[in-house]
Amino acid sequence: MKRVGISRALVLSLFLGTAALAYAQQDQQDEKQNQEQQGEKQGKPEKQAKPEKPQGTQQAKPQQQQNQNKQDQEHAQQQQQQDKNKQDQQRAQQQQQQNQNKQDEQRAQQQQQDKNKQGQQRAQQQQQQDKNKQDQQRAQQQRQLDQNKQDQQRAQQQQQQDRNNQDQQRAQQQQRQQQAERLSQQRQQQLVQEQQQRLTQYRQQLDQQQRVLQQQSAQLQQEKRMAQYRFQQEYLERVRQQQVFLQNDRHPDYDRDPYFYTAPIYRYNRGGHDYETNQYGADLLRQAVNYGYQEGFRAGEADRQDRWRSDYRDSYAYQDANYGYNGYYVDRDDYNYYFREGFQRGYEDGYNSRYQYGRYSDGSYVMFEVIVSQVLGFQSLR
Repeated sequence: MKRVGISRALVLSLFLGTAALAYAQQDQQDEKQNQEQQGEKQGKPEKQAKPEKPQGTQQAKPQQQQNQNKQDQEHAQQQQQQDKNKQDQQRAQQQQQQNQNKQDEQRAQQQQQDKNKQGQQRAQQQQQQDKNKQDQQRAQQQRQLDQNKQDQQRAQQQQQQDRNNQDQQRAQQQQRQQQAERLSQQRQQQLVQEQQQRLTQYRQQLDQQQRVLQQQSAQLQQEKRMAQYRFQQEYLERVRQQQVFLQNDRHPDYDRDPYFYTAPIYRYNRGGHDYETNQYGADLLRQAVNYGYQEGFRAGEADRQDRWRSDYRDSYAYQDANYGYNGYYVDRDDYNYYFREGFQRGYEDGYNSRYQYGRYSDGSYVMFEVIVSQVLGFQSLR
């Protein structure tokens, strides 16, 4: 708009200047004509009028100069106005750019604040999640502690019950021994011969078992099952001690050993066949179940520590099933059978880190008496 106004002022100034110049020239021409007319009327005075001509010309030149100066001044003012307008426009553009930059900076700051706020919110959410997770873990730990406490209480109760049952069984055993009739001399001799055969076979079996055990120990080392290897080495040491005991054992006086003259009082079934035994044989089979549970628990715990698959049949202790057997009172097959029954249940408890079939007491793992009775399935003959 300012440029349009300036342009109009310039055109108007040029128009006025041109009109003023035209009026000046017209005045000069009119004055000249008047002088010529007067010269014609007066004759010679015409020559006297000539000197006045330069005077009119001299008067016109200052007027032209003034007009020119006025035009120059107006042009300068116009140029100055244009420069000022240009400067104003530049300042306006600079101000606009500054405003734009300021807005961009504000938007960037706002975006950064939003980003920081989002990051803070995520951090708070993560912190809350971690806190919830910790609370949940503490709650689980507390539940586990409560469960362990309950299991311990149940185990103590079961232990007390087992002690009561054992005391009762011992009392009954003493009573049965007092009432038992002695076996015939012929039956006693038969039991002694069976006992001697069992001892001979078992000593031979021990030599073979140790060779197999050493081979399997080497295989465990190759498989890097170090926990199972340590357990097997401990089992091997216990078998060696057992072998040393048998080598140093002197044959007892069969006539004074109550097993050989005490009549059977229990019947049990294995593999579809019924067998009879007295209290001494029954105690040895009960020991087989408990020894099996103890060794099974350790074997299962070792496989769990090695992160090995659950397989109780893979353990040499299960295959051997002779730990605790001394060759007396019962056949080795019977002892092996009940040892493996206890081993299987102990392995499950050890591998799963629980006490479903037994408990830990006085440095060893012992099966609950009620389960031992179920495994043995003894039936009283009296």
